[in-house]
Amino acid sequence: MKAALLAALLSSLGTAPLPALSPQQAAEARAISANLRCPICKGENILDSSNDISAQMRREVQEQVAAGQSDQDIYNYFSARYGNYVLLDPPKQGRTLALWLLPLAALGAGGWQLSRALRGSGEATTAVSDEPHDPFLEQVQRETRRERS
Repeated sequence: MKAALLAALLSSLGTAPLPALSPQQAAEARAISANLRCPICKGENILDSSNDISAQMRREVQEQVAAGQSDQDIYNYFSARYGNYVLLDPPKQGRTLALWLLPLAALGAGGWQLSRALRGSGEATTAVSDEPHDPFLEQVQRETRRERS
């Protein structure tokens, strides 16, 4: 009787009671909520956020998990509703693929430039030591060769 009264009171307020979730479903709902960004907060997921929209989104996640929706279906639902911004791990396609690949390409280009610079500096050092450009250096090298012979 008390449960029915509570359900009636909550439904009159516009909020139905949360669906009963198994421990596995509750863990799944928490994992999904941890991967959804609060549309209002800066970089905070809806699991950690305390504002009303995050609470509503957590409730929607729980309802969809209880209804048997797959994780991908739930992510697609929120992505369609709020855009890919709501996903803390956005799909790696289109512009987001470029954002994932750009740092790797920059790192590769930097490594290539570094290897060229190091390879080039070794050749330049050898060339300088073999060819004297300074008359004094030329004289020192001649005397050093005489002493060795």
